[in-house]
Amino acid sequence: MPKLLFVDVETTGLEEKDRICELALIVQDAAETTVASSLCKSPKKIGTAAMAVHHITNECIKDALPCAKTAVYALLEEQNTQENVLIGHNVRFDLSMLEKEGFAVRLKIVDTLRCVKALIPECEQFGLQFLRYELGLYKDEAVAHELGITLSSHRALSDAWHLKLLYEHLLDYACLEELIKISSKPVLLQKLPFGKYAGRYIEEISEKDPAYLHWMMGNIEDMDEDLSYSIGRYLGLDG
Repeated sequence: MPKLLFVDVETTGLEEKDRICELALIVQDAAETTVASSLCKSPKKIGTAAMAVHHITNECIKDALPCAKTAVYALLEEQNTQENVLIGHNVRFDLSMLEKEGFAVRLKIVDTLRCVKALIPECEQFGLQFLRYELGLYKDEAVAHELGITLSSHRALSDAWHLKLLYEHLLDYACLEELIKISSKPVLLQKLPFGKYAGRYIEEISEKDPAYLHWMMGNIEDMDEDLSYSIGRYLGLDG
């Protein structure tokens, strides 16, 4: 049986130069659950906007080890094999930040964000904290306290725990191998998540106002891969 690695990071910001300031990992196999987290000293100061989200200040991390020197990073590297599975919510972001610390992924990948979009498209939003309540994950939070996990939104270990609960919820819809397959390619979205047509069907917009979708494709930088793929499909731009 593969080990499941639930990972979450908090960062100094969202720009290319930003780095990890907190790393958390929950490793689960048939026998036990291992929990690890650490604040991380960063070469980039934490921005005010980021502090307002996770409440980690520069004073909090001034005596911490750099991410790659922490015990939790060492645990992640130890479990970084082709047999094991790394699970994250928008896991490509976590991996992009870990790559800056020298991490080269060898694990299979499950992206719970992409899986929820594909399997439970009726959700109004797909953020982890929204899904915590929308899907009733909060009802199974009690075990976290037994593992010494303090539940606090936008802290890495707490988010890793809710990620684990979300993954277990998704197993009602698909098996692990199917979740890995879903995570490997873009998801065809039904509705626009933002903009003047937020919540409207993309197929409908492609027929009534295709110019707006063309404008989005040409003007929104770093558009989500799933959204870009979906708009292209509905506009017939996928070849």
